[in-house]
Amino acid sequence: MTQSTVPAAAPVAVYWDFENLHARLVEDRQGDGAYNTPDGRFKAQEPLVQVQKLVDFAATLGPLAINRAYCNWQYFGRYREALLGAAIDLVQLFPPGASAKNGADIRLCLDAQDDSARFANIAQFVIIGGDSDFMPLTHKLKATGRRVVGIGARKSTNRYWAGCCDAFYYYEDVVAVGASSPSTHASITATSFTALSAS
Repeated sequence: MTQSTVPAAAPVAVYWDFENLHARLVEDRQGDGAYNTPDGRFKAQEPLVQVQKLVDFAATLGPLAINRAYCNWQYFGRYREALLGAAIDLVQLFPPGASAKNGADIRLCLDAQDDSARFANIAQFVIIGGDSDFMPLTHKLKATGRRVVGIGARKSTNRYWAGCCDAFYYYEDVVAVGASSPSTHASITATSFTALSAS
């Protein structure tokens, strides 16, 4: 299946680097570096990610076959209702040290590549996160004819990762517009790439 022949109702897989997005939203409020301190990171987190709006947006691309989020969930209990209500499969990742990353991006990439091999019916992969570590995964998925859609926070998304995607949307634009018509989604993409090329 090629990118140009993906049917409108093709199943979609969604993968969230959840803490990556949450951390950026915290720092948008409190300043750069505020999250990655012991006092900022290792405590109960206030819900900032508009989970349902992102799920609704992804569902406009096709039926959600996989909807999976990766995080150290022990500090994210206040998201409980939003996550359960959105039927998200939660993967717990404890960091191997007090200052270590939780490895969500690595696990996400491994799972997505495995799913692409196991489930040939999935034609579109949505990756929520702004990390350049997703670039190799994107290349692999596109080589198998899958369409890759990225969503990331405006200030933290790596522009080269965004450019790898078949379509990329800024989180702030998605939650502002919500789930709407494909033409509206297209206008978000155009805005995103204009900003990327100017940066």
